[in-house]
Parts: sequence; structure tokens; C-alpha cells
Amino acid sequence: MNIVVCVKQVPDTATERKLRSDDKTLDRDAADGVINELCEYAVEEALRLKEAHGGEVTVLTMGPDKATDTIRKALAMGADKAVHLVDPALHGSDALSTSYALAQTLKKIGFDLVILGSESTDARTGMLAAMLAERLGTPQLTLANKVEISGAGITVQRVTDYGFDKVEASLPAIVSVVEKINEPRYPSFKGIMAAKKKQVQTFGIADAEIDAAQVGVANAWSEVADFAVAPPRAAGTVVKDEGDGGVKTADYLASKKFI
Repeated sequence: MNIVVCVKQVPDTATERKLRSDDKTLDRDAADGVINELCEYAVEEALRLKEAHGGEVTVLTMGPDKATDTIRKALAMGADKAVHLVDPALHGSDALSTSYALAQTLKKIGFDLVILGSESTDARTGMLAAMLAERLGTPQLTLANKVEISGAGITVQRVTDYGFDKVEASLPAIVSVVEKINEPRYPSFKGIMAAKKKQVQTFGIADAEIDAAQVGVANAWSEVADFAVAPPRAAGTVVKDEGDGGVKTADYLASKKFI
């Protein structure tokens, strides 16, 4: 079985994140890049399915040159090979453009199953799996906390507000997973050393037959109109209780329209 895991490098949430002043896109050089946390669960699930059913796991990422660090971590976890979609023309692509670029690449490399994290910590759109399924004409099984493969069929347990849904489809398919699905393994020293020798294929937009007029910041369907640096946190208001502390607190909350 050919399993492809889409992973993303995101700015470390423990560091300050900034937007660029020239085009209002995320400044990826202003913070350390790390693998998106939910992508690790997707990689782990792909590895477990491979161990149960055979085949190979390919990591696919779209991002700048520094995204190779994220690729190497996924390879160190146990993925077999990787494809890195990197091209200056892709800079500033929104979710819609990203889904187009990744779908074109997936058509080139082929797949039986594509697994993604349910969202990324930078954009948090949670829409990429659905967009890929629409573009590729495959079933989508989203928010899965359990995945089972049987022959050419796939069944997931989908997390809902009221519990779970059991969703079935045939392969090929697109699956997004939540953090409760598994516990990602730590790369071993042996895995880290082996990752250095694994194949990483680089694609530009021409290699994936991506139309430059459909990607990049100039062709994005959404944009940041304006932004400003958050002001420093102001000193808090101290309410001295002289028997009327409750009233003073209520009045303050009312003035801020909290109550």
C-alpha cells in the first residue's frame, strides 16, 4: 500500500511569530521552524498501517528550503522516502492554492491513502483534507481517532460533538487524524542516522505541472488586509474590598461588557 503523509513545517508556537511588512505573509525566518504537532500523529498512523499491511510511507511537504528539517524528522520516525515541493512561486499561497499544488503533486507520485493532521498550528483552517479530496475525486474521512484497513476498504471512527461516527469508504482516500489517535514515536538514534540516507525528491512547480497563475501570494483567494503589533499588556486593575468588593467587580466587568 502506498501511503502518503502530508506534513508541514510551522513556526514554533513557543516563540514570537510575525508577519512580513512587504506582503503581509507569515515571516518564517523570524521563528524556528518545527514539524506541525498534528502531522506527527499522521506520520505515526501511517507507520502503524504500514506495519500492519505492508507497503511504504512517503512524506510530502510544501515549503521553503528549511522545511527539509521537518522532512528529516518524519524520515527518522520511520517513513521510507520524501517529496519536497519547493519553489519561490509558491510563497504566500493560501489554503486553496496549497490544496491545488499538493493535489497536482499527489497525482504525479501516486497514492492509495493520504493522511494529514486535522489542522496546522499556524493557519488552523482545518480544510486541507476536504479540499484535496475534492480536487482528487476521492472520499474524505476527517477527524479520525481510529483507522482500519480491510482489503480495498477503509473505516474510521470520526470524532463528533456528540461522540463518534463510523465512516466507511473505498481506497484511494484522504484521511485527517486528531491527536487522540495514537502516541507518536520518538526517532531513535538509528532512525536519525538512517534518515540521512533516505531519498528526498525535490519538485518545482514545473515538475508537478502546477500553473503559476494559481499559486503564490498574488493569486491567493484570501489575504491579510492589515495588521498591527499587539500592544504591551497593561497593568491590571486592583479592586480593594471594603465590604463592596463584589459590587466594584461587577461594575468593572459591566463597563467592559463582560456582563
